[in-house]
Amino acid sequence: MSKTILFGGSGFLGPVILNKNPDIISIGRTKPPPEIKNKHIVLKNLNDLKTLDRIDFDKVIFLIGSSNHHLISKNVTMGLDFNVYPTKQILNYLSKRKIKKFISFSSILLYDAKKIKIPVDEKQKINPFVNDYVFSKYLSEEVVKFFNDKVPSIIIRLSNVYGYTRLSRPDFVPALIQKSLSSKEVKIWSDKPKRDFIFSEDAADAVIKLLDTDYKGVINLGTGSMSSCGEISSIIEKLSGKKVISENKEVSGPMEFNSDISLLKELTGWEPKHSLEEALTKTFNIMKSY
Repeated sequence: MSKTILFGGSGFLGPVILNKNPDIISIGRTKPPPEIKNKHIVLKNLNDLKTLDRIDFDKVIFLIGSSNHHLISKNVTMGLDFNVYPTKQILNYLSKRKIKKFISFSSILLYDAKKIKIPVDEKQKINPFVNDYVFSKYLSEEVVKFFNDKVPSIIIRLSNVYGYTRLSRPDFVPALIQKSLSSKEVKIWSDKPKRDFIFSEDAADAVIKLLDTDYKGVINLGTGSMSSCGEISSIIEKLSGKKVISENKEVSGPMEFNSDISLLKELTGWEPKHSLEEALTKTFNIMKSY
């Protein structure tokens, strides 16, 4: 019987995946949130990977890294330190063990915004030279590919994921909800962009299903549909009772984006379960309870 470990159980998506499957073992410096009851094994740092020698596992979900674009752009080596080197360290260790599946996470921001055709499938061109964050994700993907003969791997290019969290995150939805719960005035840059927003619970279901496939390579994870920042703002307005003001500033990236998820559906039969309003309502109510 396959056994799975997960690195990053105290982060954003990690606790949601753990909550979906109580048999997955959490690995890391920090325990997952108190509501997560999965077994947790303390790993002080990735230089201490010999701790894993005594654990029986053959599948790995690797969520160590940083998606904070703003900080990475300000710190010249942060993208390497948080995204690239940890991937190299864990794969170097795993290459000496018999691993059936390694799942790592990249970003749909790798796709070349000037050349994409919507919906964007996995074969479309990428441009890794946009900024330090995107470049670090590209380098991480290349590290995974380097070890692919010894460690069968899936690279998930994740779309705009959102959901409840206690963490302070720069992503549009969590930041908007946190502002609506803590500030009198709620402002966003623009309500015009349309993105492929995926609820963390739906994303977690897809990840767990991918564990049981024989697929190796890059795969998109999103909903396959677009929602505007204005639509999301309207729902948050209703939930919070606070007006969301669009400053109509210019934003980076394409004005419209959604992922082609036909490969994911073909491999797993997965489809998102939650509507945008259902997921935002659940996210808002849980974050309000914090």
